[in-house]
Amino acid sequence: MQFINLENFPQIAPYAELFWQGTLVTVLLALFTVIIGFCLALILALMRMSNIHPFRFLGLDAEGHEREKGFLHLLSRFNPLDFIATAYVEIIRSTPALVQIFIIYFGVFSLIDLPSFQLFGFIRFERFFPGVVALGMNSGAYLCEIIRSGIQSIDSGQTEAARSLGLSQKQNLRYVVLPQAIKNILPAIANEFVVIIKESAVTYTIGVQDIMSAVNAVKGATFIIVEPLLVATAIYFCLCFPTSKVIAYIERRMSRGDKR
Repeated sequence: MQFINLENFPQIAPYAELFWQGTLVTVLLALFTVIIGFCLALILALMRMSNIHPFRFLGLDAEGHEREKGFLHLLSRFNPLDFIATAYVEIIRSTPALVQIFIIYFGVFSLIDLPSFQLFGFIRFERFFPGVVALGMNSGAYLCEIIRSGIQSIDSGQTEAARSLGLSQKQNLRYVVLPQAIKNILPAIANEFVVIIKESAVTYTIGVQDIMSAVNAVKGATFIIVEPLLVATAIYFCLCFPTSKVIAYIERRMSRGDKR
């Protein structure tokens, strides 16, 4: 049995537009996912680093001394924002992305009547939007730890210097900490973007017209399996490899200031 039949590729050619449309959908999925994931991750990271303890007063005994152990001592150290963010990150990171997509699409969005129209004439919004939301929620859990580690890597002396100059905590985070943290975590964010391009393939299971959806359409029409998969592999490579190289170039440009 011949593994690859070159004569099958001409039969795939009439479906080139499907692959082009799938490529555009995949790029849009990755782009919107990164935007949603980054915003969500930033919120989660700040929640995990917050210092809000509403039951702090329970940590003091009748004489005003701090308790060293016991249930009240643990309750006084409870941070609800940190608990919620940590629970979200652990649950998302411990479950498959495919399961999350099914829950979001068949569970959450089955209760919401999304408008039915097509973006660019072929992207079905009622399927594309749930896919973006599910991927964004998944990506946010992974990016949260990346952003949190990046923020914590900034020397605390810079925060103290910013506060001594009169900058508020919000201004310090925006103008001093975040720009340096993003530069430090840029390679990890770039890697996450490449991962999203590849993982977006699972959205075809809910009817999103990505690259894998084009593969299934060709397979159903021509009964050819291997050759469409090879075409999809080439497309994914052409998307991921140049992206990683561009990000590496940007990273080198940003790190030039550190070598002076």
